[in-house]
Amino acid sequence: MATTGKVIRCKAAVAWEPNKPLVIEEIEVAPPQANEVRIKIVATGLCHTDLYHLFEGMHKDGFPAVLGHEGAGIVESVGPGVTEFQPGDKVIPMFTSQCRECRFCKSPKTNQCEKGWAVDRYDVMALEDTRFTYSKYLVNTCFRIFFNQNLMSFRFSVQHDGKESRFTCKGKKVLQFMGTSTFSEYTVVNQIAVAKIDPAAPLDKVCLLGCGICTGYGAAVNTAKVEPGSTCAVFGLGAVGLAAVMGCKAAGAKKIIAVDINPEKFEKAKVFGATDFVNPKDHDKPISQVLAEMTNGGVDYSLECTGNVGVMRSALESCIQAWGVSVIVGWTELHDVATRPVQLIAGRTWKGSIFGGFKSKDGVSEMVKAYLDKKVKVDEFITHNMTLDQINDAIELMKHSKCIRTVLNISPE
Repeated sequence: MATTGKVIRCKAAVAWEPNKPLVIEEIEVAPPQANEVRIKIVATGLCHTDLYHLFEGMHKDGFPAVLGHEGAGIVESVGPGVTEFQPGDKVIPMFTSQCRECRFCKSPKTNQCEKGWAVDRYDVMALEDTRFTYSKYLVNTCFRIFFNQNLMSFRFSVQHDGKESRFTCKGKKVLQFMGTSTFSEYTVVNQIAVAKIDPAAPLDKVCLLGCGICTGYGAAVNTAKVEPGSTCAVFGLGAVGLAAVMGCKAAGAKKIIAVDINPEKFEKAKVFGATDFVNPKDHDKPISQVLAEMTNGGVDYSLECTGNVGVMRSALESCIQAWGVSVIVGWTELHDVATRPVQLIAGRTWKGSIFGGFKSKDGVSEMVKAYLDKKVKVDEFITHNMTLDQINDAIELMKHSKCIRTVLNISPE
C-alpha cells in the first residue's frame, strides 16, 4: 500500500477531558514497529465501557484519549516479526491479549494474559505512553518511536527541524484507550491483541464481537457454564445482557428471566430467547424474593450485566442456595461489592467474567465463524448506524437507553 512505512494523518474522536463531548481531530499514526499491526478501522461499536471511562471512572490520568474498543478493520501494514498477518487481512483488534506463551495463556482455567495493556494500569484504562499524537500545528515534524516489548508500552519523541523533543499538545499527550482506540480511522496494535477473521465477514456487523456480544454470551456459556434444562436470570438488558440471554438459550436453559427497569427492552429480549420478564419497579419486595417465588427458591444461574454493585448483590441472592451460580459481568471500579457470608456459606458460587471467558484471538475467530454459520445473532443488536462525526449523538443515545448498539462507520471496506 502507498501508506506503508509512512506516518498516516487521519481523523479521530478525542476525549480531551472527562464528562465533555468528544472532539473530531486530526492525529498522526506512526508505522508499525516490531510485532505491531497497523489497522484501518472500518467500523466500530460504541460500548458502555467507553461511557464509563468518560462519565463515571473519569481517572485523572486517563485523558486526553482516543476511546473505542469494539472495532473491526483491515490490516494496512505490519512491522518486523509479524508473520500471522499481512496487508488486506480482515481483523478485530482486541482489548484482551493472547500471547500464547505466558502461564495464563497456557492454562485452560483463564482467558487472561500477562502481557496485556491492563497489567499495570487497568484503572486508568490506557498505558502512560501513547501510540497517537495530535497533529495540529505540526510543521516539518518527524516521529521516532520507541517500543518496550515486555511492557507493551510506547513513547513518542518528535524532531522539530532536527532537534529532538518530547511531543505534547496543549501540554498533554493523547492516550490509546484499552490498547485499541477504534474511534480513529487508523490504529496500531500489538499482534498478540489482534484476531484474524474470515474474509467473508461483514466488518460493520462483526465489529460487535470485539466486546459486548462475546462478553455476555461467553459469560453464560464459558463462565457460568449454564446447563440444559436450567433456570437463569439476566440482570440488565443492554447489548451485554441480551448476549447473555442468547448464551443461556444456546446452552439449553429452559427458563430465562430477563430483569430490567426499562420495559421497552423486554420485546427485544424475547428475540434472543428470554421466556419471562420482570421489572423490579413493579414490585414492593426485593427482586431476589420475586425471583425465588417464581422459581421454587431461586434460579440456577444469574448473570449481572449492569456494573451496579447493588444489582450484583441482588443477582447473587436471587440464586438458589446449595448450587446457584452468579456471574458478575458488568464493569465498575467505583465501589465495593458486599453480601452477607451466609449467602456463600449456603452453597452459592460468586464468579467474575472478563470478555466472556474467551481466549481473545481464538474465541473471536470462532464467534465470527458461528455468526457466518447463523449460530449466533449479531445484526439484531444493531439499532443505529452513524458516522464518526456523529459520535456525540451516539453517546447521547446510549446515555438515555435509546439504543442497543450503535455502529459507527469509520472507513469504507
